Amino acid sequence: MSYLGEDIKKLGFGLMRLPKKDGKIDLELSAKMADLFMEKGFTYFDTAYVYDDGKSEEAAKEILVSRYPRESFQLATKLPLWDRSCSVDEAKQRFYTSLERTGAGYFDFYLIHNLVDERLDMIEEYGLWEFVRELKEKGLVKHIGFSFHDKADVLDKILTAHPEAEFVQLQINYADWDNPDIQSGACYETARRHGKPVIIMEPVRGGSLATLPEEAAAVFKEANPDASVASWAIRFAASLDGIITVLSGMSTLEQMQDNISYMENFVPLSEKERQVIAKAYEIMSKIPQVPCTSCRYCVKGCPKKIPINEIFSIVNFQDKFNNPQFAKSLYANTVNRENTGKADDCIACRKCESVCPQHIKIVDELKRASKILA
Repeated sequence: MSYLGEDIKKLGFGLMRLPKKDGKIDLELSAKMADLFMEKGFTYFDTAYVYDDGKSEEAAKEILVSRYPRESFQLATKLPLWDRSCSVDEAKQRFYTSLERTGAGYFDFYLIHNLVDERLDMIEEYGLWEFVRELKEKGLVKHIGFSFHDKADVLDKILTAHPEAEFVQLQINYADWDNPDIQSGACYETARRHGKPVIIMEPVRGGSLATLPEEAAAVFKEANPDASVASWAIRFAASLDGIITVLSGMSTLEQMQDNISYMENFVPLSEKERQVIAKAYEIMSKIPQVPCTSCRYCVKGCPKKIPINEIFSIVNFQDKFNNPQFAKSLYANTVNRENTGKADDCIACRKCESVCPQHIKIVDELKRASKILA
């Protein structure tokens, strides 16, 4: 099914995690992966201004734009504005930098990158919505939208204020569907209620849903010994209605081959297969977790401004999926924000513990978080 007048298969190539050689993007291997992707009829490529400090956009030029007719593929990139460290002109110049890096001439999909509630006023102040509309009017982009990392009520606020957004890119996977911090399911339903098609990112949760605890992985292997564990996650996402494509940040030719094997002639999940996913996730959900409900009572009185609930969410992720590299990346992104404390900044004043409805031993848990995430 096509959306926005574009005929796109349900698998997109995310250029965020391209293979590396000697610390640099391996252009030869990346080109082979792009060739196989195109050969099998897949055409959607996703990059961003900030991916690999711009090297991802440059790689898109080398492995794709310079080697294929421009009309034979769709290229997406993103405009970041995450703080006021740049001027309005500098922020807008990032589009033209992306255009120069890629040599693409235009972008099929152009996104305001990583919208969250705390950045919305800044986006309005800098006039970025007007800017991307102007780019579309000039023919420099075909479709405008945004990627999103916040709660469903914030998404509803954005889509109500900006119906010109043609699509939204959401983090959706079966593990986060009912996650109170990510709200995959609620965000998806909000986008569909506004009539917006969805591009899915992180369907395998940064690779975590490809390396499950042994007991959970065994459920999938028993149901289909020939299917990779990751395939269940990508097919879950691709089986939803209103999906433009599902992005996979493939880093190896083997990952590409596996994804193509079941997405070339995509078959949505059956009800029986959905029950298999539910059974595997039930096993994962029984792994002991910090019983934080994200009420944020602890955060409001913290003298060190430690985002306690967010850190506990990452600790729970690590405990459940045992993916330390990704967990540490999430932690770094969380605590490196302005006016934000780290887990080891805790002074053990225990104000947090006195107001916690769940009676969590927060000081002890922050000490553990510091050990496993720092």
